[in-house]
Amino acid sequence: MKIVIAGMGDVGYNLAKELSNESHDIIAIDNNPQRLAQIDSVADILTIKGSATSLSILKEAKVDKADLFIAVTSSEDTNISSAIFAKRIGSKKTIARIANEEYLAQDAEVNFKELGINFMIYPEELAAQETVNLIKRTAATDLMEFEGGKLSVMGLRLDKTSPIVRKTLIEVAKEHPDIDFRIVAIYRNFRTIIPKGNDRFLPNDQVFVITTPEGIDLILKLVGKENIKFDNIMILGGSKIGRRVAVLLQNVMKIKLIESNEEKTISLADDLHETLVIHGDGRDIDLLAQEGIIDVDAFISVTEDAETNIITCLMAKHLGVTKAIALVDKTDYVPLTQTIGLDSLINMKLIAATNILQYIRRGEVLSQTSIKGIEAQLFEYVAQSNSPIVKKPIKDLGFPKEAIIGGIIRGEESFIAVGNSQIKPNDKVVIFSLPDGVKKIEKLFK
Repeated sequence: MKIVIAGMGDVGYNLAKELSNESHDIIAIDNNPQRLAQIDSVADILTIKGSATSLSILKEAKVDKADLFIAVTSSEDTNISSAIFAKRIGSKKTIARIANEEYLAQDAEVNFKELGINFMIYPEELAAQETVNLIKRTAATDLMEFEGGKLSVMGLRLDKTSPIVRKTLIEVAKEHPDIDFRIVAIYRNFRTIIPKGNDRFLPNDQVFVITTPEGIDLILKLVGKENIKFDNIMILGGSKIGRRVAVLLQNVMKIKLIESNEEKTISLADDLHETLVIHGDGRDIDLLAQEGIIDVDAFISVTEDAETNIITCLMAKHLGVTKAIALVDKTDYVPLTQTIGLDSLINMKLIAATNILQYIRRGEVLSQTSIKGIEAQLFEYVAQSNSPIVKKPIKDLGFPKEAIIGGIIRGEESFIAVGNSQIKPNDKVVIFSLPDGVKKIEKLFK
């Protein structure tokens, strides 16, 4: 595909890098020469300095011959305008990143598809939904569901007291033959491992486990964790994400939301009738103590400052809060935060990039999910009747060592893949892969 990407911030950078690795023809547009130089140094793409709303720049990028135009600059107006222009010039499809939730409303008076925008992405809503999912699945650091939960991949951090620490995968599997699960990855010391049978679990490992709905509670027990029902939540930051999380949870949990801006506090209090909205500085430990932070089950920090979010979450953990979730907007911070004691983090830009990739990869790839802080991805493929993947049992496929088949969804059934499993046409297959394995996997599903 020929793809033009406007905006080389974190979203555009990750998209360009990923799509370039898949041999798409990528052209990047940005006003900032340093951003263009950064992506040019890691990917084989054409870069053009200029505004995405400039007709001459769009023509220089040959938008009229583009299969897809993606506008992900920091300006919503630029994204919408450039996507409309690109469509009118001749781009087959367009995607625009937006910052206004009303554009997605079913009763919106403007039909953006008629204007020329095929798909709009609102990262704040996606981030809020992921935060709510992490609150509901309390023990997990990450949670990815496939086909409405028929298969789930959970990220779990191993404490030194975990029952499986110092044991190999083979030993754990023999001890628990009744649990349907597979370890698809281990993240250890900034390195992602596709595990083999003799690999041993160590303290502080972050393990990623795929299982069926029936296996979730058993897996948690296996690693020494449990899902605790959360009743009291404290949110720091009345951002779009903080507001939306409160809306989604306030009718089932007690919510306290702390906001430093007085005017915004008043607005939040008017809108969130079931949430206690407090005006104050959430970095003030005395205020947090006064508002009962030691009694809350979870602390969510979603201010516009990543450092504040990280520090306050670490403070909450120090005070005994069961779960702390931080919004981290700088992708450079993501690997670091995984090692300093944070339970979970939310990165809007990576979430946005992942959802755009899912839209692009419709076809054999039903979905694709990046795991924050880990240079690997989860794919959900659908097997075709003439694909090599359906010709032999998994153990005879010559599957790349950089990847692992986790599970298979067949109609209403789901099961964990083993060596003798035979993938059938129309099966949905969940695969975990490092970057070097992606092209090899694609060949098996062609």
